[in-house]
Amino acid sequence: MDKLFDFGLTGQLLAQPFVQTALLAAAVLGLVAGVLGPLIVTRRMSFAVHGTAELAFTGAAGALLLGIGVEYGALIGSVFAALLLGLLGARESDRDSVIGVILSFGLGVGVLLLTFYPGRASNKFGILIGQIVSIDTTNVVVLIIAAAVVLLVLAAIYRPLLFASVDPHVAAARGVPARLLSLVFAVLVGVATALGVQIVGSLLVVALMVTPAAAAVRITASPWRATLLAVLFAETAALGGIILSLAPGVPVSAFVTAISFLIYLVCRAIAYRRGRASRVNVPDVVAVPSV
Repeated sequence: MDKLFDFGLTGQLLAQPFVQTALLAAAVLGLVAGVLGPLIVTRRMSFAVHGTAELAFTGAAGALLLGIGVEYGALIGSVFAALLLGLLGARESDRDSVIGVILSFGLGVGVLLLTFYPGRASNKFGILIGQIVSIDTTNVVVLIIAAAVVLLVLAAIYRPLLFASVDPHVAAARGVPARLLSLVFAVLVGVATALGVQIVGSLLVVALMVTPAAAAVRITASPWRATLLAVLFAETAALGGIILSLAPGVPVSAFVTAISFLIYLVCRAIAYRRGRASRVNVPDVVAVPSV
């Protein structure tokens, strides 16, 4: 317990360049995850994020085996998964089964590729649960460029995408290209998922992509407020997870998931209290006797 709250050691590590680089990367990832998250929740794509993360893991494992940047492999794998989900899971009735097929395929191939990797076991483990010491300036530059592209594209399609997400039938009747928007959004989610592989790991990236947004939509129905809260929650989880993990030297993902889950529980409690208060304050309807 003393090691967990060793503020002196934490302060020393925060002065290290590699930790500052990881914090910058986490801040960028938190921004992207927070902006995309409410739309992911609204469109019921949480399971799709997990499936995309598995192919991001496959791509990262292939990149590790080939000796190239893990971030590039994760990006290729996640975008490929997003395209498959967008094309094969166009019908809502097929979506869950398609995601399950892609998820199991990606995980199986990824494990196979890792068995051929002759390097250190920590590199293999880092793909699954994150490893901030592997994040360098090159990784951050790639992350910032990819994040900027995601946010710019999302800004261009946000209004019709939100319309199609909230009321798909009316949006389709008004000529909104819902299928094209779904495919583009799936690719954006794939890119964002790939960005989190080195920080949170492919297995737990859903903790940043979904949990903060799921917490935000519990306490507000406004898309803008939900987005702002999701960004705040994602930044808290990402940055707080890194800071808390420094002294004990444990994987970042353990603290990121714990913080995200705690925020979610607090938001559920707030929503529950609001619901009880609204039921208590509603006056009883008094029946008026007929004359």
